[in-house]
Amino acid sequence: MREIESKPERNTGRIYLDNAATSYPKPACVIEAMTRYAEELGASPGRGAYEEARASGEMLWRCREAVLRIAHGGRDVAKPERVIFTLNCSDALNLAIRGVVSAARRKNGRSPHVVTTAMEHNSVLRPLNELRERGEVEFTVVPADPETGIVDADDVVRAVRADTALVAVVHASNVSGSVQPIGEIGPRVRERGAVFLVDAAQTIGHVPIDMEALGVDLLAFPGHKGLLGPLGTGALVLREGVDELLDTVREGGTGSRSEDDTQPTDLPDRYEPGSHNAIGLAGLLSSCEWLLAPGRGVESIAMHEGTLVGAFLRGVEPMLSETFRLLGPRSAEGRVGVFSFAMEGTAPSVFAWRLEKERGVLARAGLHCAPRAHETFGTRTHPLGAKYAGSTRLSFGAFTTVMDVERAMRAVEWCATSEVSA
Repeated sequence: MREIESKPERNTGRIYLDNAATSYPKPACVIEAMTRYAEELGASPGRGAYEEARASGEMLWRCREAVLRIAHGGRDVAKPERVIFTLNCSDALNLAIRGVVSAARRKNGRSPHVVTTAMEHNSVLRPLNELRERGEVEFTVVPADPETGIVDADDVVRAVRADTALVAVVHASNVSGSVQPIGEIGPRVRERGAVFLVDAAQTIGHVPIDMEALGVDLLAFPGHKGLLGPLGTGALVLREGVDELLDTVREGGTGSRSEDDTQPTDLPDRYEPGSHNAIGLAGLLSSCEWLLAPGRGVESIAMHEGTLVGAFLRGVEPMLSETFRLLGPRSAEGRVGVFSFAMEGTAPSVFAWRLEKERGVLARAGLHCAPRAHETFGTRTHPLGAKYAGSTRLSFGAFTTVMDVERAMRAVEWCATSEVSA
């Protein structure tokens, strides 16, 4: 992919490499769309019959259509009501996990079983632990390879029991960039009668996704990462028929069926109580349209980022040793542009601080809300103390350039080889 046209202006001298947290910069059209909404519409979708409210409702519908196209590999799919807007990816995952568990308990009269993996974010692990504390669920955590962070699809499928209601797998790790074989898992999970939930926080907008081809029943993701939209946006996309297995977790006003004091059963209103973050969704619509524009597309973004990943791996390979490790795959296949380093005797926070203050490279240090993933790689704890645990993470996005990557490689090498007091 050629250098992305109409690249937004950024702070000179600083390289943003924390796209796994949120993408930056955003396409200029995103800011323009949010400004237009604030200045020209401002109305709450579905809360009035006047022109501005109708226009806001139409904007939401177009956003659903755009999101659905991206979730189905760029194809036009005729069920936009199956896109449920949420606050973020954590909100979408909570709806999926709690909704499926609740429906299974109500149907079977006992606590169901859930399968997940050691590479999950706390957005999956914390809801499951909370539900287990309440006696509402049992769950099994499938381990991952300690070198690559990739789970064996057969291990996941073998963990499915007769009472398994849900299998939840992260598409790509926010620690190591490891991509899980969800296409080998989804169809087999469905054959066994469980719902397959995929956390696509680090992949949607970065790599092509087709829910149908991959056998995904529930796809959860934020709008503010690879989709390049604003913070405070996210979605859960439902396969047709899966809503019968998904209870609501919140109820309230929807602007529809106001004569009833029970939650509507129609989609998307069933799962979307309260007023929407319309200004944020206006931005998300614009970013999705930017991604779907002719000559661009998620495929082109994936090719661009794949080139960067390959270049970065080749550049850092000579630096790696027993005392300076890269977590996860060392080949471009099986990973996205998320890289975490652990350096013996240097706290990740110190490494990240030096990258910023002395080389202008913005990274994130710590455990990245994924303690079991760090446990897999041996970085969850450290004999020298808690501040040495975790890793320093760099993550690429659509607007990361080859020059950014070259400069990041030099910065990492400098920090890894120059003396510093931890």
